[in-house]
Amino acid sequence: MLVELSTVLPLTLAVVLVTSALGKLRAPDGLEGWAELGVPKMFRRQWLLRLHPWGELVLGVCVAVFGGVPGVVLSLVAVALMAAYTWLVLRAVRQEADASCSCFGARKRVTWVTVFRNIWLLLVAVGSATVTGASTTLGGALTGLTRSAGLTAALVALIAAVTAALILWPEGGEPSASRDAVPHPDARLGDAGEAGEELDYLRTRTPAVPVTAADGTVHNLRTLTRQRPVLLLAVSPTCSACLPVIERIGDWRALLPEVDIRFLLRSTPEESELIEHDEPQSLHDSNGYVSGSIQDWSTPAAVLLGVDGLLAGGPIIGSGGIEHFIAEIDESLHGEG
Repeated sequence: MLVELSTVLPLTLAVVLVTSALGKLRAPDGLEGWAELGVPKMFRRQWLLRLHPWGELVLGVCVAVFGGVPGVVLSLVAVALMAAYTWLVLRAVRQEADASCSCFGARKRVTWVTVFRNIWLLLVAVGSATVTGASTTLGGALTGLTRSAGLTAALVALIAAVTAALILWPEGGEPSASRDAVPHPDARLGDAGEAGEELDYLRTRTPAVPVTAADGTVHNLRTLTRQRPVLLLAVSPTCSACLPVIERIGDWRALLPEVDIRFLLRSTPEESELIEHDEPQSLHDSNGYVSGSIQDWSTPAAVLLGVDGLLAGGPIIGSGGIEHFIAEIDESLHGEG
C-alpha cells in the first residue's frame, strides 16, 4: 500500500500544480486580484505575480520526478503553498468580502466549496510529504507506475475523481463583469429621449429597493436619484482591494460636484466602520437588495444611477476599472481637457 500511495499522492499533487500553473499562464491575474483576495501587501509585487505560475509549474514537475529526501522537501513546499491558499480563501469567505480568485486561471467567486477544495488539496500535499520518501530519489512517483498497477490505478481513479470534482464544482460563477465603461449621457441630462441615438449600453430601471442612510432614514433608491445622479461605490472595510477606492472618494467628489458619490455598504449604520453622516451620506444595504436587483458583484464595484430612473453606467468591478469609469464620467460631463 505504501508503494501505491507514494505513487498516487505525489502524482495527484503534481497534476494539480501543473494544471493551476497552466491556467494562470493562459489567464494571468493582476495585483488587483491578489489584493481582493487578501494577499499581504508585502507579497503584492509584479515580479512575484509573473513568477508565481512558473514556480507552480516547476514545483509540480519536480514533485512528480523526485522522491526520497528531495521529494519530501518539495512536497513540504507544496504543503506550505496549499496552506497559504487555504488560509486566504477561508479568511475571504469568513469576512464575506465577496472576493474572487483565479486559482485555476478562470476567475471565480470564493465560496465554501473553494475552502473545502483547498482543504482537500492541502491533505493531498500532506499525504505526499508523508509517503514520497519511500520512492526512489530520481524518478520518484513516476517509477511507481510500473508496480502494483491494478491497485495504483484504482487509487488514482478515486483520488483523481475527488480532486477533479472539487476543482470543477460550480462555485458561484465568474465575478460580475463591467456592463459598460462609458457612462450614458442621461446621467447628466436626465432626459432619456434627448440623446436620440441607439447605444450599446442597455439601460435598465434603477431598482426601487429600500436603502438606509447613515442617519437611519430609509429611502427608495430610485426616488433618491430624482434630483441628482448618484454614483454608488460598493466597498467593504475588510476588502483590501477597496482601500484605493475608499481613499480616493474625496478627490472624486471634488472632480464630479454634479454627482452624489456615496458609499454602498453591506453593514447597518450601527455596525459600519465607513459610515458618513455628512451629505452625501453613506447608504447601507445589509440585505444586499441593490446588488441582487442589478447584478451580483464583488467589491469594490461602482454603478452610476441617472436622474431619469435608469442605470447610466456600470457595474464596474475593481479599483482600476472604477478609476477609468470616473474619468469617463468626467469627460462626459465636462468634455475633454
